Amino acid sequence: MPDWRADKRARTRAAIQAAALDLFARHGYDRVTVERIAAAAGVSHTTFFRYFPTKEDVVLGDDYDPLIAHHVCARTEADPVQRVRLGLAEAFTLLDTAALETARERTLLMLSAPALRARMWENQAGTQRLLEEVLREPGPGPAPLATRAVAAACAAALTAAVTTWAETGPVHALPDMVDEALAALRPPVP
Repeated sequence: MPDWRADKRARTRAAIQAAALDLFARHGYDRVTVERIAAAAGVSHTTFFRYFPTKEDVVLGDDYDPLIAHHVCARTEADPVQRVRLGLAEAFTLLDTAALETARERTLLMLSAPALRARMWENQAGTQRLLEEVLREPGPGPAPLATRAVAAACAAALTAAVTTWAETGPVHALPDMVDEALAALRPPVP
């Protein structure tokens, strides 16, 4: 049975984000207030804050990290970079053109606004920590240095691919560009 409340929450969240991205594109990030976003989305500013704790979060907030974690965890390859590559390839099959266009728009906005650019690097660190958790062997304590290094390299490659794609690539090129960036982390076969 469908959960109509969850569907309504998802629609409201998407409407707020779409209104914000439209306003940012037309007027610039710094010139748009939360009140203006809420009015354009047809919600109160209080409702805005129920979905997004800050104005920055309307651009930065997405569900990609859990999607990545799910698909990387499902992989069984011994090589951790290959697990990330194949997990991301599977995750990308779930994104349609509209989702890719929104991701591009959000990425370009993050790159253009200094307040968002700083938070973008925080997001990369969050993705790195997530990869550390899904790539590490079970056990107590922090992830081993090798796992942390691989996770950091994969997160950096992912960020490089996404930013390059947002600036220069066609919308459907993202999966191939991410795969190319992650492939660069593998040593060449002698």
